[in-house]
Amino acid sequence: MIWRRLAPFVVGILVAVVAYDLALMATPRLLMAAAFDRISAGGVNRFTFTPLATDTSRAIVRPSPDLAYSSCPFDLAGGPLLVEVPPVPASYWSLSVFDAETNTAFVRNNVDSGGGSIRAAVALAGQAIPDGYARVTVAKPRGIALVRILVEDRGAFPAIDVARRRASCGVG
Repeated sequence: MIWRRLAPFVVGILVAVVAYDLALMATPRLLMAAAFDRISAGGVNRFTFTPLATDTSRAIVRPSPDLAYSSCPFDLAGGPLLVEVPPVPASYWSLSVFDAETNTAFVRNNVDSGGGSIRAAVALAGQAIPDGYARVTVAKPRGIALVRILVEDRGAFPAIDVARRRASCGVG
């Protein structure tokens, strides 16, 4: 008799726990898939250089108006992604690589690189990479490489824009 009263409660709790766990596992993949689709409109395995953010910009979630963004959505099906970011005339710039589940797989900035270029090879386990690149191993073939550059003075943006467009990413 008591089981009949408790059974719906126990089943409800079990369903809630399973739904909660599924949501926690699926949310990062769904968010990255949506970001990948939005950002990859400019192409995959190549940089897209967006203009400075405004109050209506949303290609990057909650973009900072003080940052210039360059994004490279990647697919490693054809081999490792080689990313090169030359120095930029700004006080701060960085390269970040995010995997298919929104995890940060790699971050380097101008301080880490001693003001020199950043060279990274994003690869799946077992994929060979060329010498001279920092290896970034990801578990799944898709993700996003993102360059962020601090633009302290919008008047300096034209020179920053010229420099950032020398960055490259592509399957090597």
